[in-house]
Amino acid sequence: MSGGLRFAFFGSSLVSTWWNGAATYYRGLLRALHARGHQVTFYEPDASGRQEHRDLHEPDWARVVVYANNLGSVDECLDDAFGVDVVVKASGVGALDAYLDSRVLELRRSGTQVVFWDVSAPATLEHVAKDAHHLFRQLIPRFDRILTSGGGAQVVNAYRELGAKRCVPIHLAVDPDTHHPVAPESRFACDLAFLGNRLPDREARVAACFFKVAEALPRSRMLLGGNGWEDRVVPSNVVRLGHVYTQDHNALNSSARAVLNLHRDSMARFGFSPSTRVFEAAGAGACLITDAFDGVEQFLEPGREVLVARSGEEVAEHVKRLTPEDARRIGQAALRRVLAEHTYAHRAVEVEAALG
Repeated sequence: MSGGLRFAFFGSSLVSTWWNGAATYYRGLLRALHARGHQVTFYEPDASGRQEHRDLHEPDWARVVVYANNLGSVDECLDDAFGVDVVVKASGVGALDAYLDSRVLELRRSGTQVVFWDVSAPATLEHVAKDAHHLFRQLIPRFDRILTSGGGAQVVNAYRELGAKRCVPIHLAVDPDTHHPVAPESRFACDLAFLGNRLPDREARVAACFFKVAEALPRSRMLLGGNGWEDRVVPSNVVRLGHVYTQDHNALNSSARAVLNLHRDSMARFGFSPSTRVFEAAGAGACLITDAFDGVEQFLEPGREVLVARSGEEVAEHVKRLTPEDARRIGQAALRRVLAEHTYAHRAVEVEAALG
């Protein structure tokens, strides 16, 4: 694409991963777009305690505007965004989402595309399907593009049936400058590590594929990271870490013998939606065990670059059989694959193509 584009991006948060799994995606993608000559302003609300838990301060690859959670402040940001080349409204901003969905469309004019970027497309589509009069359902045909952070033909076809002009998945990836192998640290040494916030549509998977595995392997040491698990009774061999900041992800992934990835229910049902943990772990050269999902082979080869489990019993079998040598071999194969095909530099090129 000749010449740089000016992006106005309305999302949950770029500067904080606190209850905000999309931050890693935004950071990797926007930094890669900046490296290709594009300019990004990221607008995020002062909401959910994220500004008090920043783990990224002023990046030199994006301008960050934090606004108060009220209509006047949102309108000021919309005025500031007027005249850019691409306006992006992401799903799950977490404050005045419905208002933003409608208002960003008013910025559309010759020379300005307005894009809805769905970072949880399976959940969005299931939610909209239940309500024929849902406001967002009526807005879908008005966006120039629908981009998604995951999904295959099922997501694309569902959006097309709802009237989308064009829907293009821009999958999650790895930012090698952020997620990479480091020396192991004893505080994160374990047989299996799971990092994820406590969410209602994933809790049953965590119970079956992590907590029951811990009970079945009482001599194994398990690490649990993420928000929301404080009041959950866990097996005695599970160590709760609480929120793990981005700067510790590499050490955690490089120190565990295996890292577990568990998808939200909707992501597993739609398939082709690997979570950010898949790429973070692979980028650090970790041996990844993931719950099964359609399309896994598009990203990592089962058995050689990733271990796939269809039940808690299969997770336990993988952990029992996994030697340190096998773990290193699988982790190194995964690292080579993601660096060759699944970095945010690759995704930035895909964004340019999707925008035409």
